[in-house]
Amino acid sequence: MRRSPRLYVADEESIRRGWTADVYFKRTREILERKGLCDVAVRAEFHAYSLPRGYEWAVFAGLEEALRILEGRRVTVYAVPEGTVFRPAYPLMVVEGPYCEFAELETAVLGVLRHETSIATKAARVKLAAGDKKVLFFGLRALHPAIAPMADRAAYIGGVDGVAGSFAEEVIGIKPSGTMPHALIIVFGDPREAWRAFDEVMPEDVPRIALVDTFYDERYEALMAARELGERLFAVRLDTPSSRRGDMRKIVQEVRWTLDLHGFKHVKIVVSGGLDEDEVRRLADVADAFGVGTSIAFPPSVDISMDIVEVMRGGRWEPVSKRGKLPGMKQWYRCSVREEYIVPWGSEPPSCSDGGRPRPMLSKVMEAGRLVVDLPTPAEIREYVLSQLKELGEPRGNEAGGPQSKFYG
Repeated sequence: MRRSPRLYVADEESIRRGWTADVYFKRTREILERKGLCDVAVRAEFHAYSLPRGYEWAVFAGLEEALRILEGRRVTVYAVPEGTVFRPAYPLMVVEGPYCEFAELETAVLGVLRHETSIATKAARVKLAAGDKKVLFFGLRALHPAIAPMADRAAYIGGVDGVAGSFAEEVIGIKPSGTMPHALIIVFGDPREAWRAFDEVMPEDVPRIALVDTFYDERYEALMAARELGERLFAVRLDTPSSRRGDMRKIVQEVRWTLDLHGFKHVKIVVSGGLDEDEVRRLADVADAFGVGTSIAFPPSVDISMDIVEVMRGGRWEPVSKRGKLPGMKQWYRCSVREEYIVPWGSEPPSCSDGGRPRPMLSKVMEAGRLVVDLPTPAEIREYVLSQLKELGEPRGNEAGGPQSKFYG
């Protein structure tokens, strides 16, 4: 009998039951159960001891999904707010409880934290490179559809101004953004007919953004679109493939010059197609908006790991860790994004350089498997991220981000 195709995805309950765990966690649990050690309480810290090359900071994301995975387990969770900018070795989250309660969930929790943090961090870097210009995330075609809502949410809280997923309003609370594909123009066979049809059919609140590089020169099609739609044309989009591109900056300048010369100064220019933060930075003064896909969808990985840092022995928490990691539960105090301190849990931090008292970053978010805080909306997380990016300024390799934090033992 011919086998039917399937989608290779795990549903929510399978993830929460540990079905996606690495097998060695299942074997570890079995051994601990046999030896009567399953109820040994631990404190496990989530952190990133290194960041991708050229990264001085990252944006913590994925906390909401991590809490959903841990919900109902006999654990207490401390965490920094989702969207917090952090540097290497900062404590991001601590799970406290019997180790067997969450051993098989480590794979899933790390997966969501690492993937979402990586996407949010790249989105933040692209947004910083764009300055005050708009950035739209067009990266869903580069990903398995099962994680499309996650990717759009992570990119949005990282700072992009819009996302393309049709589900965006339901999941994120914003209307999806998008223009038109080359397929629309090719089916019509004439760009002008396609642009007119888009204008006739789409609701008034959808911006008229014409794709202008399907059959002819970008400058020529941009002027065609401007003449066809006139004042109704909001922008033109340049999506020229790299095989035909040449110097995109010169193409944008040529299109801008031509539109202005013919009285279409109101028409904005959107650039998309294979963009990364360096290209966005190079075009930020000549383009008005950017559609960025694969570089955000497939970013350098922020290597978040989980390590036990304390074990309950004889009624007391005993600091412990593997080689290369700092033992003991820690608190992170912030005076500003540029002045931060890490101290042992329960210790007093130094005063801020301005004489003020630093604020603790880790707080209890779950107790005995129950949420004890109100979760912020994606829009609120995004505003939090943008406020921190404003303090940091644009990344310029390893010099960006200001001084490192100080660790006090």
